[in-house]
Amino acid sequence: MTPHSSDAAADLHPSRRTAITQADLLEAALRLIGPHRSVSSLGLREVAREAGIAPNSFYRQFRDMDELAVALIDVAGQSLRKIVGAARHRAEAERGIVRGSVEAFIEQVRADDKLLHVLLREGTVGSDAFKRAVDRELSFFEEELQADLIRFGELRNQPLAEPALAARAITRLAFAMGATALDLPPERDAELIDQLTTMVRMILVGARSLTK
Repeated sequence: MTPHSSDAAADLHPSRRTAITQADLLEAALRLIGPHRSVSSLGLREVAREAGIAPNSFYRQFRDMDELAVALIDVAGQSLRKIVGAARHRAEAERGIVRGSVEAFIEQVRADDKLLHVLLREGTVGSDAFKRAVDRELSFFEEELQADLIRFGELRNQPLAEPALAARAITRLAFAMGATALDLPPERDAELIDQLTTMVRMILVGARSLTK
């Protein structure tokens, strides 16, 4: 190949990269998704092109798009657990844990957080592998919330009946409401926060009453 033909070949793919990481591919996938497009609709070639690599290079990091999507869901779950956990601890001193956590959750929905959108969307539209990954992340939320509910109940001498079930009910409710929020204008946020706060409190009151 002559120097000129080599230059021409390089010009065909001016942005092609020689090395890629899993994080690079996850970021490329995030750039492609949006409010009305889930990661399950992405194609391998499309993600590779966005990342600036040849399709074959994709396989050095992930077996297929299912594995990439599951990794994205795992990262999304870790990110949201940190945000909501921090909100719970901030609100603890003010005895406004429920509302503070709900506000932090809805604020994150509105922050154009594509990781959160992946978590909210993929549980209903993704493949079986995606749905299992989302369900696994929700179970992590439930375990952390259960531990908090037990701790708060002991501190206030207000134990809950079946704290694991209460945590599951609150988590599933919050994520259902979060998915709903994605399709509503921000002007409805105050209403959603009031409704979700009240519903969570109703679950907690019911769980406390069952101990008597």
